[in-house]
Amino acid sequence: MIFVPIKLFIRSNNYIYIILLFLIISCNKNISNSNNLPNVIVILTDDQGWGDLSLHGNTDLQTPNIDNLAKSGVQFDRFYVSPVCSPTRAEFLTGRYHTRSGVYSTSAGGERLNLDEKTIADVFQNAGYQTGTFGKWHNGMQFPYHPNGRGFNEFYGFSSGHWGNYFSPMLEHNGKIVKGDGYCVDDFTNKAISFMEKSIDEKRPFFTYLAYNTPHSPMQVPDKYWERFKNKDITMRNIRDNSPQDLDHTRAALAMCENIDWNVGRLVEKLEQLNVADNTIIVFFHDNGPNGVRWNEGMKGRKGTTDEGGVRSPLFISWAKKIKSNTIVKQIAGAIDLLPTLSSLAGVDLVGNKKLDGIDLSPWIIDSSLQSNDRLIFSHWRGRVSVRSQRFRLDHEGQLFDMHVDSMQLQNVEEKHPKVASNLKKAVDDFKNNSMQINVVDEHETSSSYIQMLSQMDERPFVICDSNFEWTQLPARDAVAHGNIIRSNRYPNCSYFLNWTSIEDKITWNVEALSSGKYEVQVYYTCKAKNLGCKLELRFNNSVLRKVVDEPHDPVAFGKDEDRVPRIESYVKSFKPFNLGIIDIEKGRGKLSLSIPEMSGDEGIEFRLLMFRRIS
Repeated sequence: MIFVPIKLFIRSNNYIYIILLFLIISCNKNISNSNNLPNVIVILTDDQGWGDLSLHGNTDLQTPNIDNLAKSGVQFDRFYVSPVCSPTRAEFLTGRYHTRSGVYSTSAGGERLNLDEKTIADVFQNAGYQTGTFGKWHNGMQFPYHPNGRGFNEFYGFSSGHWGNYFSPMLEHNGKIVKGDGYCVDDFTNKAISFMEKSIDEKRPFFTYLAYNTPHSPMQVPDKYWERFKNKDITMRNIRDNSPQDLDHTRAALAMCENIDWNVGRLVEKLEQLNVADNTIIVFFHDNGPNGVRWNEGMKGRKGTTDEGGVRSPLFISWAKKIKSNTIVKQIAGAIDLLPTLSSLAGVDLVGNKKLDGIDLSPWIIDSSLQSNDRLIFSHWRGRVSVRSQRFRLDHEGQLFDMHVDSMQLQNVEEKHPKVASNLKKAVDDFKNNSMQINVVDEHETSSSYIQMLSQMDERPFVICDSNFEWTQLPARDAVAHGNIIRSNRYPNCSYFLNWTSIEDKITWNVEALSSGKYEVQVYYTCKAKNLGCKLELRFNNSVLRKVVDEPHDPVAFGKDEDRVPRIESYVKSFKPFNLGIIDIEKGRGKLSLSIPEMSGDEGIEFRLLMFRRIS
């Protein structure tokens, strides 16, 4: 602290200096207070079901580190997320239902979080925290939708909904393409640990969002985990219905869950080594129900459904010496509650002026015997809406279930509780009218046409060339193919384009350049030697860039040998960057197109990614 004799200022009537002195004292006080703020780690897993923990009674796997984390603090018995990935992430980030925030799909732009939304990272960054996220983002790729534009100082991982290779894959670090180091979940944990160590060295509190991408497919896991499961007799089977259970898929999923558990243990051990365990809040939850037919305590539904089994997730919050161990909270809660709850626990102020849907759960964390309130929690996907009260669930077909006595949703009790059913149906109608972008008529509610309608209504272009960020990615996922070009798979997130057989073929993006300037352009491509000489043309409004492909690159697709069970998504290739040159971009909207006006062989390139790098 700087010491200055106050009497000197008083004698000279230099009140400006007196004010400056108090500002210095206030600044030092704030720095001191920031050093006492708790660190926060949020761990989110991808497609892990309620039943995929030994804590919940599954004897086919062992998750001792996650179990111990749960027992060391508070466990929420009825915690609800969305039926799929990006909506849950949006609700965690904003404290608001995803239907309000622009997120309506898991790909092709529908996963983007509206730019007028404030995130939990904005909250903690504003309070002086170092903020970092590691793993799967899935709420927008191009800056400022990118994590570095949503309050995170540090990002290492991938922005898409799923990834095609888990062993040293192509990833990004703050927008720049990099190569991963080993199995991705281990790698994300290593990078998160390094980030936390650096924050501690700088005497800054950290907010770490660790978004693991497993056990989402492809079902890839290191040998040492698979060896424990590949011949294992699965005794905990699907007991909900007659749906067939793929036992190898179950084995792979459980092996991936044990790898997650090992990494959670590494995080806790590192906190103890760094002497910050006592002042670190650790949160653990899942993003939706299980990604397959397997044991889930008999609950109805799994990933993609709005029934209990599709949206019920564990929530564990641990904070040594602050949260009493072995606390069980019966109050229903949801991902929308994490932003107000964590800000309250940490003692930091909210930012933004949008009304939150979530509530502060800290009163129940402090006193789990506190009476439950009468709130409702809504679950939505593809036009289907269900609602949960403390006791009842009204499903998307209007059936009522008493969850206190019928957790498997076997008996419709609407006739027994007509008033409850009527009130909940009215609440669903209100939700559809006031909280959803559009309300689709009944015949569309269970079909993919709901997503198509929302996509057609989405007027947001893909943004490129923001002056505040060096890199812009435009993947095949976000493009539209024209002519003979086909996508490598119906699931677009990690797909690429092939069958470029005509000079009339092209791919386009509807974009808005946020700033003018010069940008270096790279095309991630493959090209057979016999097709060398094809000329690429990139065009945006009045700007054109052309160059002949003069270097062959013809790798084979891979992933099959690493998969423990056959995948449904694309296999991947090692696409190579081709420097297309430097283009002058003018600020504004338009169609960005990539074409091949001259071909020397049977085909042009296969296309994976377009990268812009700002150079002026």
